[in-house]
Amino acid sequence: ANVTDTSAISVHGTNPQNLVEKILRSKIYNHAYWKEHCFGLTAESLVDKAMELDTVGGTFGGIREPSHFIQLTLKMLQIQPEKEIVLEFIKNEDYKYVRALGAFYLRLTGRPAEVFQYLEPLYNDYRKLRRRLASGEYCLVHVDELVDELLRDEYVFDLALPHLPKRHTLVASGLLTGPRRSALEEDLNELIAEEEAAEAAAKAEAKAAAKAAAKEQKAAAEAAAREKEAAAASRRPPPPTASCAAASRRASTASFTSTSWHESRGGRRIHGSQPALEGTRTQLSSTVFRCVALSSYPSSSRGALNGLHDTVSRPDVGVFPADE
Repeated sequence: ANVTDTSAISVHGTNPQNLVEKILRSKIYNHAYWKEHCFGLTAESLVDKAMELDTVGGTFGGIREPSHFIQLTLKMLQIQPEKEIVLEFIKNEDYKYVRALGAFYLRLTGRPAEVFQYLEPLYNDYRKLRRRLASGEYCLVHVDELVDELLRDEYVFDLALPHLPKRHTLVASGLLTGPRRSALEEDLNELIAEEEAAEAAAKAEAKAAAKAAAKEQKAAAEAAAREKEAAAASRRPPPPTASCAAASRRASTASFTSTSWHESRGGRRIHGSQPALEGTRTQLSSTVFRCVALSSYPSSSRGALNGLHDTVSRPDVGVFPADE
C-alpha cells in the first residue's frame, strides 16, 4: 500500500514519493486516515476524497500530525494520475480545495513553464480557504495568495518545493511568451483613462479660473485708474467762465483807453482816468475776486487783470514800478 505505482515515471529524476521527506512519509504511513481512507484509492476515487477536504496545510500540533491535505498529496504522488486529471482539478471552480490540491501537486511535479502557464490564471480566484497552522490553529487565506506563495516560496506546507526559475528567465529562453496579463488589466486601463480625463478637466478648470482672475484683476486696475483720474480732476481748478473772460476784456479796454503814459526820470508812470474806472470798479469788484488764479489765464488777460487789481484796490492813480 505504500509502494509507488509501477507505471509511474520518475519526477525530477527521482521517485515521486521522495518529494516528501522520509520522516513525514513515515508519519503519513502510520496515520489512521491513510490506512482507512487512502488505501486502494485510484485516480477516479481520489476525486471524492478531495471533495471532502475542508482545510489546507502540512503538519500541525505538538507531534506534527499530518493533515488530510498533505496525505492526499502523497497519495497522488504514489499513483501519479494523468496530466488531464490534474488539470481538471485545477480548472474546477465548484470545489476550491480540489483546485488547491491540484495546484500544489502540479507545483511539485510539473515543469516550470507548465507551472506558470496553469497556475497564473488562478490569480483571479479570490475565494477563501481555511489553513491549518503548525500550532493547530486556523487562519484564512485566499486562493490567489496560496498560488502566489507556491510561485515565490521554496518551502510550503512543510515540503521543500523543486526549484522554479524566475519568470523573466523563462520568457528570455522562449518557454513563455511575454509578460503575464492580469484580468485586472482592462480595469486598470479604464482607471488610468479616467484619471487622465479627470486631470485634464482639472487643468482646464484651473486655466479658466486663472483667466477669470486675470480678467478681474484687469478690471480692478482699470477701475482704480478711473478713480485716480476722477480724484485728479476734482482737484483741478475749473476753467474760466464767460463772465470772467468778458470782464477781463472790458477791464483791458478800459485800462488802456483811460490811461496816458509819460516818461519821467528813466521810469514810466501811469496816470489813470478816474471817471473811466469808476463805472468799472463797482461792476467788476464782485467778479474779479471770484475768478481763479491768474496763472490759469492767457498772458494778455493776466496783464489786464494786474492793472485792474491795482486800480480797484487804489481809487487814485495806480503806479507800476519803473522798468529797469
